[in-house]
Amino acid sequence: MRDLPRQLTVEELAELFEGRTRLVELLAEREDPLGSPEQAFAELTEQEQREALNAHPAIGARNLSERSASEQGKGGHPAVLTELAYLNQVYEEKFGFRFVVFVNGRPKSEILEVLQQRLERTRQEELQTGLRELVAIARDRWQR
Repeated sequence: MRDLPRQLTVEELAELFEGRTRLVELLAEREDPLGSPEQAFAELTEQEQREALNAHPAIGARNLSERSASEQGKGGHPAVLTELAYLNQVYEEKFGFRFVVFVNGRPKSEILEVLQQRLERTRQEELQTGLRELVAIARDRWQR
């Protein structure tokens, strides 16, 4: 396990976040990019926040990076996968950006419950939660 670095390059962060976004660029300017990202979140426009979330693959998507596929695990009951796909679509239509959650080895059925709960929240709550989850994923990837 690696310690969190004092600084990461744009390229290193882009790999952790699955794409180069304005968030990645802002974090690369900071000494502790994964330890305290809140100031960077505040500097982003809402569109840039959405772009950061939309760069991450959807839970249960078919065309995942090798890293995301490993994190999300294989399989899952077909009914759960169907419901995940449907609720991912509902979420994106409601909020205007992708549902992002730090899976951390949890089964897809548990992620489905989280998604159902988060659909009850406000758009602003979800933007902030999604960004925090995105950083949690990147932090975990770096430490592995």
